Amino acid sequence: MKSISNKLASVVLLAGAFNGTAWAVNDLPGGPAVRQLNLHPAVTRIAVEQAWLHWFMLITCMVIFIAVFSVMFYSIWKHRKSVGHKPANFHESVTVEVIWTIIPFIIVILMALPATKVLVASKDTTNADITIKATGYQWKWGYDYLNGEGQGLSFLSTLDSTHREMSNDGARGVMPDNYLLKVDNPLVVPVNKKVRIITTANDVIHAWGVPAFGVKQDAIPGFVRDTWFRSEKTGDFFGQCYELCGKEHAYMPIHVKVLSAQDYTAWTAGEMKKMAAKLDDPAKVWVLDDLARRGEKVYAANCAACHQASGKGAGPIMALDGSQLVLDADKSKEIHVLLNGRGAMPPWKQLSDTDLAAVISYTKNNWSNKTGQIVQPAEVLAQRGK
Repeated sequence: MKSISNKLASVVLLAGAFNGTAWAVNDLPGGPAVRQLNLHPAVTRIAVEQAWLHWFMLITCMVIFIAVFSVMFYSIWKHRKSVGHKPANFHESVTVEVIWTIIPFIIVILMALPATKVLVASKDTTNADITIKATGYQWKWGYDYLNGEGQGLSFLSTLDSTHREMSNDGARGVMPDNYLLKVDNPLVVPVNKKVRIITTANDVIHAWGVPAFGVKQDAIPGFVRDTWFRSEKTGDFFGQCYELCGKEHAYMPIHVKVLSAQDYTAWTAGEMKKMAAKLDDPAKVWVLDDLARRGEKVYAANCAACHQASGKGAGPIMALDGSQLVLDADKSKEIHVLLNGRGAMPPWKQLSDTDLAAVISYTKNNWSNKTGQIVQPAEVLAQRGK
C-alpha cells in the first residue's frame, strides 16, 4: 500500500511539473530560458556567426545523411534477391573511387572555410578597448581591470548568500528566475566596446563563459588564456563556470552587466571612490568593535556559504563556533589557514590585510567564541609569503 501511495505521489508531482504549477519559473533575460532548445540569443557578432555556423553544419550533415541513406535503402530495396536481381561481380571502379573522394573533399572544404573564419575571429584579441583579468577561485571569480577605462578596479564576484541559503534549504517553494545566478558584484562593461578577458586560476581548472557572448575560455592555474567579446546590447547576461572545479562548482555563476558608455563612466567613477575609501593603512591599529563590524560583512560575503551564518559548519565543513583553531591563543595559526588554505578550504590571499584581520577577529569574538582576542592588519601582513 505504501509503494502504491509513493508511486501516486510521484505521478502527481510529475503532472504538476508538466502543467507549470510545481515550478513557477520564467525565462531569464540574458540567461537560460524555460525549455530552451536552441542556442542562446546572441548579442555579439561572434555569437551570431556561431549560431549561423551551427545551423549550416546541422543542415549540411542532415542533407548528406538523407542523400546517402536514401540511395543506400533505394539500392537495397530495388535490387533485392526476391525480385530476381543477381549480385554484380566486380572488384573496383576507378570512376566511383574518384567521385567518392572528390565530393567529400569539396564538402569538407566548404564546411571548413566558414568555420575557420569564425574561429580565427574569435581568437583575435588585439586592439581591445578594455582588458580584464578573470581569476577563478574555489568558488568565485576575481576581476582586475588592467587596461582601458576603469583601470585599477579590482573585486571579487561571489554567489549571493541568500541564494546559497535557498539551496541549503532544498530549493523549496517558488525560486527566483535568477536562482543560483545572482552575484554580489557583477562584472560591468560598456556596450559596443571590445573587451578582452584574460583568464587564469588560483587553484584548479575553471572556465569563464557567457553563452550570449559566444565565449568560453578555460582558466588554468599557472597559465594565461584570453578571449574577447563586444556586446551590441545593454543588459544583464549570465554564465557559469564551465569546468568541473570541485564540490561547489554549481555555486560559481558569472554575471556580466553591459551599460551604456555614459552609465559605465559613472559606474567606474563611483567604484574608484569606493576603492579609495577601502584602501586601509595596514599599520592602523583598530579597536575590536570596529574590526568585528567589518569582519561580519566580510564573513557574510565570503565565509557564510560554507561555514553558515551560525558558524556551525555542515558535513565536512569545520564548525567555527567552538573551534579549537579559532579559540587558540596563538593567532598566527588561524591567519596561516586563511592565507594558505587547508584541506578543502581555499586560500584567501586575495582579501586585504584589513579584511582578513577583521574576519578573524569576528570569528574569535562571535557566537560562543568570546576570546577577547583581536588581530591587527599588521599581523596578517607579517604572515604573507611565509
